[in-house]
Amino acid sequence: MQTDSTPSPAGNGATHADAPGGASEPPSSLTSLTSLPGPETASTPKGPRRADAPFMLTHPLHIVSLGFGSGLSRLAPGTAGTLFAWAAFEVLNRYLSVLDWGVLIIGGFLAGIWITDFTAKKLRSDDPSSIVWDEIVAFWLVLLMVTPIEFTGKLWAFVIFRFFDMVKPPPIRYFDRRFKGGFGIMIDDLVAAFFTLLVIALWRMSV
Repeated sequence: MQTDSTPSPAGNGATHADAPGGASEPPSSLTSLTSLPGPETASTPKGPRRADAPFMLTHPLHIVSLGFGSGLSRLAPGTAGTLFAWAAFEVLNRYLSVLDWGVLIIGGFLAGIWITDFTAKKLRSDDPSSIVWDEIVAFWLVLLMVTPIEFTGKLWAFVIFRFFDMVKPPPIRYFDRRFKGGFGIMIDDLVAAFFTLLVIALWRMSV
């Protein structure tokens, strides 16, 4: 018996070359599928990520960058980080020598370039306010240089440092805008610490 080779009405056996003129045309269903966004596009994160406790605990470097949780403060995280630095200095200063502090501050600055850059990238922001390791290292330097000093003097050092860090007058603003990444995060606070020490030195010379 002869087999019928005529394609069914649904066109299951038809090829793209069956179109008029012999041109190949993709089915409309395939065209629609190719126009849809892929999984990468649909799931690509946009905008900065919020720093919170769950995020901080995802990696040990985040704990350092966020000042052991002080940077998670919703009210002035930079000030909270500086206060943490002050408290940590008072505790650690009982056990560390000046040389130990020098190693800790220099090492903290150099390591901080990489640590803060790592966390900033995860937060998808150039300089997240929740990253306060830069404030911590810089204010440790200030306290180390002014110690021994009474509580009032440390309080004034705190106020002056916060002024320079928040307002960022020139040339601090230049460093803040000129340098990016982890180095940019760390360097502007180091410059703020330098100007804090300069103001304190000038004040001591005038009295």
